[in-house]
Amino acid sequence: MMDFMGLMKQAQQMQAKMAEAQLELEQTVVEGEAAGGMVKVALTAKGSMRSVSIDPSLLKPDEKEILEDLILTAHMQARAKADEAMAEKMKALTGGLPLPPGLKLPF
Repeated sequence: MMDFMGLMKQAQQMQAKMAEAQLELEQTVVEGEAAGGMVKVALTAKGSMRSVSIDPSLLKPDEKEILEDLILTAHMQARAKADEAMAEKMKALTGGLPLPPGLKLPF
């Protein structure tokens, strides 16, 4: 019975740490860029877009498609950084334990 109580306590501690990690990931901001920094996208580590910055020299009507592509590229880069930040946080929480592929914890 004591082992079960110990497991319950550990589960509660893990749940508290995960809730704390979620809050931290909501406040962690990563940035992706394209065209040598002329287009920048900032996201939280959970994927919410915070800002888009476009160098004024790119605002030419005949280059609309290029600008759209640059925004997508910057967003993809920021998203990859956000995924990496989340993976690092999970690694720290699980103590490096390998989790089964496809296991989604509450993130």
